[in-house]
Amino acid sequence: MSTFKNKVMLIGHVGMDPQLVEIGENRKLVKFSLATNESFRNNKGEWENETTWHNIVAWGKLAETLSTKLTKGSELALEGKIRNRVYEDKNGTKRHFTEIQMSDYIALRLKQ
Repeated sequence: MSTFKNKVMLIGHVGMDPQLVEIGENRKLVKFSLATNESFRNNKGEWENETTWHNIVAWGKLAETLSTKLTKGSELALEGKIRNRVYEDKNGTKRHFTEIQMSDYIALRLKQ
């Protein structure tokens, strides 16, 4: 079972224009949200749609590329891994945050 890895593949729509952030010298990060949709039948046999929002981050050259290519509404398929972070907010409360660290993508439809 050593071949199992932390790997995520999603297809969805970008929920906000990507935000490019420079961290220190020559380190770039891009952040955006991605909405995925799933259809299923409920207990009554009726079709329902459910949207899940994902926090996406990418680093380096990929971050630079995404910040110029993607806009709100763009559709893409992405690959990455799940990352869980813990941080303290300004009140000293520990916050837990889950995000997808993106490693590759295919633009399915770019919104102009």
